[in-house]
Amino acid sequence: MTLRQFRHFTLTVALLAFPVTIWYFSPYLIIMAAMQHVINGSFIVFTLMFLLGIFFGRLWCGYLCPTGGMSDCFARFSPKEPKQGWRNYIKYGIWLVWLSGVVVCHVLGKGEYTIQPFFMTEHGISVSNIYCYIIYYGIILLFLIPALVHGKRATCHYICWMAPFMATGYWLGRLLHLPQLRMQVKKEGCVSCGKCRKACPMSLDVPALVKTGGIHSLNSAECILCGECASACGAGVLGYEFGMAGKAGMSR
Repeated sequence: MTLRQFRHFTLTVALLAFPVTIWYFSPYLIIMAAMQHVINGSFIVFTLMFLLGIFFGRLWCGYLCPTGGMSDCFARFSPKEPKQGWRNYIKYGIWLVWLSGVVVCHVLGKGEYTIQPFFMTEHGISVSNIYCYIIYYGIILLFLIPALVHGKRATCHYICWMAPFMATGYWLGRLLHLPQLRMQVKKEGCVSCGKCRKACPMSLDVPALVKTGGIHSLNSAECILCGECASACGAGVLGYEFGMAGKAGMSR
C-alpha cells in the first residue's frame, strides 16, 4: 500500500465513522457543556488537536478528518481552485469569536467541574436517532455548498473551526523551536513541472512555496501535510521530515 492509498483509506474510514463521531467535533456541544462546567468530548478532542498540532501541524486534516474525506469526495465534481489570500483568515475570526464564547460560558457556568466524554451523546454514538440526521446532513451541506460555489476544500480554507487549533499549535511549536513534522524541500531539484500543485488538495501554489522555502520546508499554514505533492513529484524534491523547527513563521 502506497502512502497515497493509505491516506485515502484512513480518510474513507473516518468518513464512514462520521455518524458516530460527529458530536466529538461539535462547536455547539462544547458551549452547552461549558455552561454546566463539563469537560465534554469535543473539549478533549480540540485540546488534543492543539497539543498534537504543536508537533504534527495539520496532519489530522490530511489523514484522519472525516470532513476532509468528505471534501475530497466533493472535489471530484468540483475541482476548481478556491480563491485564498485574505479569505484564509476568515476561519480565524470565526474561531476567536466562538472560543471567546466558550471561555465566557465556563466563567459564567455553574456547578462542580466534571469530565463527561459522552456528554449529550447517547451510548457514545452521535447520530443515535432520526432527528440527529438533520444536523448531520446540515454539516454535509456546510461543506458541500462552499465547495460547489468556491472550489475544492473551500470550507477548510474559509470556515473550519478545527484547523485554527492545529495551525496555532504548529506556530507555537515553531516559535519554541520544537521538533515538528514538515514537508522537506530540495529546491535545486525542482523543474517547475506543476505536478505538485495539481495534486495538492488544498490548491496551494507548491512550486512557489518550494522556491521561497527559506527553512527548506513548505511554509504555509494551509498545508495539511497530506504528502500528495511528494507522491506526485517525480524528481524527489519533496518528502517528509521530522526535526527541529526553523525560525521563520508560517505564511497564509
